[in-house]
Amino acid sequence: MDLKKFALYITLSAITIANTFAGTNILVGKSSSVDGSTFCTYSADSYYLYGELSHYPASEYSKYTMLDIYGWDTRKYQGKIKQVPFTYAVLGNMNEHQVCITESTFGGRKELIDSTGILDYGNLITITLQRSKTAKEALQTMTELVEEYGYCSSGETFTIADPNEIWIMEMIGKGPDIKGAVWVAVKIPDDCISAHANHSRITTFPLNDRANCMYSKDVISFAKEMGYY
Repeated sequence: MDLKKFALYITLSAITIANTFAGTNILVGKSSSVDGSTFCTYSADSYYLYGELSHYPASEYSKYTMLDIYGWDTRKYQGKIKQVPFTYAVLGNMNEHQVCITESTFGGRKELIDSTGILDYGNLITITLQRSKTAKEALQTMTELVEEYGYCSSGETFTIADPNEIWIMEMIGKGPDIKGAVWVAVKIPDDCISAHANHSRITTFPLNDRANCMYSKDVISFAKEMGYY
């Protein structure tokens, strides 16, 4: 193999590998741990992530402050959103109230990616941690944010945990120029251990059990409209 062909082979291999690096989450309910704690692990198997640990201090803002949003992976400017009056301190993927949010990408249908949305999976996690005191509050914050500003990532499985409970939420967009997302969130039973790694985990789910399952109001009607259901 000549040097040019070898260089092309290495480049294509690197691209293929970069697109297959995985995020893995392991979740432990509080009744499954020795001391009654909830546990959440997160690994992002990617050589170009150097283990950075970002810190966002708690802050206060004036009424008309806007927040510039940059792509989590691309660092490109994506738009502005309204800032809240105050934010909580965040270190990595956890805030001062011990709310923790992690993710793994399952991809899903490419036609559902909304490239015009402002928020992607990474800045959605960080912004939500700055605004939420519990896992349920984080669920509400995440879904309200994408409803207002759009979601530009592919399908994601999010782990959303606090000291008392753990939820898995799966979210995907509605396609180009359509704000919002379709999503389902299921609570992990306290006596269970679960995991997810780049594959959709929620298959069937109850329609009338809000204590353990929440979902977007159009999760079924949208699937019918698109011919998936």
